[in-house]
Amino acid sequence: MQVAGTLESPISLHPSSLARVAGRARARSGPEAVASVVLSGGSPRVERVRRLFGVIVALVFAAGAAVLTWPGLFGLERTFPLVQVISFRAALAAVLAAATVLALLFALIRPLRALALTLALVFGVAAGVNGVTIVQRGTGDETLPDKTATSLRVMTWNTAGAATSAESIAQFAVDMQADVVTLPETTIDTGTRVAELMRDMGRPMWAHHAQYGGTGWGATSTTVLIRPELGDYSVIDSSLDGSSNTSTVPSAVAMPVSGDGPIIVAAHAVAPREDYMTQWRSDLEWLADQCASDNVILAGDFNATIDHMTGLGVDGGTLGRCRDATSESGNGGVGTWPTDIPAILGAPIDHVMATPDWAVSGSIVMRTLDGSGSDHRPVVVQLERTGG
Repeated sequence: MQVAGTLESPISLHPSSLARVAGRARARSGPEAVASVVLSGGSPRVERVRRLFGVIVALVFAAGAAVLTWPGLFGLERTFPLVQVISFRAALAAVLAAATVLALLFALIRPLRALALTLALVFGVAAGVNGVTIVQRGTGDETLPDKTATSLRVMTWNTAGAATSAESIAQFAVDMQADVVTLPETTIDTGTRVAELMRDMGRPMWAHHAQYGGTGWGATSTTVLIRPELGDYSVIDSSLDGSSNTSTVPSAVAMPVSGDGPIIVAAHAVAPREDYMTQWRSDLEWLADQCASDNVILAGDFNATIDHMTGLGVDGGTLGRCRDATSESGNGGVGTWPTDIPAILGAPIDHVMATPDWAVSGSIVMRTLDGSGSDHRPVVVQLERTGG
């Protein structure tokens, strides 16, 4: 019984014995026990690395959002492949808004909260700035003011060659009471047919053109139609022989031979594909040079938005001294290409521009002709002579 009493009396252990037992337990557990205590609160070194990584990620995304939102600030507005991305500001704004929502969802995860909220702020600000920019340029005004005796209506439409019929072009031009019609990717044969149809409908036009050969696709001709009331016109020799012209697809510079009509440039810049970036930049510079003199109207397919033209304007102009008419009249944010997506999501790459001799009183980007064959929407602008 004495043995049993000894086993049931742990209180009889001296405190020093308890200390020795605890010490042996710590010794047996070694550094693993110590590590478990420290890591349960997070290693200071690991925490610093995680915070540094979060800062770097936030800065990278902030820089990317800034470049996409203000490409001209960094001199990257004509750099591949950024050119293609910034062509679609509305779509970019939508993607940034979706990224904002996604970042807010990630903020529900406690370890990611700080980084996710920072990214949500970055994406949200970028989406907001892009959205405001589109609204400022105009999301669609589909009416023109009444035309007066002194008004000039300019229409431009990249017809995609034979995809658009002469009848469709002529009918729309007559309905719009167009005085000048520039038609990239339209042959002189089609242009002449359009002029004949317009004459039969009571609105005669003279047809002029410039043409290249051997480029390998159908965009080898640009036609311009001009009302006889503006005077006689002739396409300058350098447009015809290509000695001074856009690089790969032709533009046509029509000079007034008689009368006081404006110089009319039917513009067509090459598309900014990766293999044609140098030519595309050169084309925009050449088009800007056409707006160096007075009384110039520049209209056509620029394959560029006004974001791409940053730095190419002078004296307040968008391109040379010419100002973009749709941006000044409520349609600058409406996409003209392609027609198989909503106009608000498209790229506004077709323009009518004019020197300060002309004031813009209205414009439309026609959306009801999306099934006509062309992948571009026509643009019509009404101008008033200022003499300035």
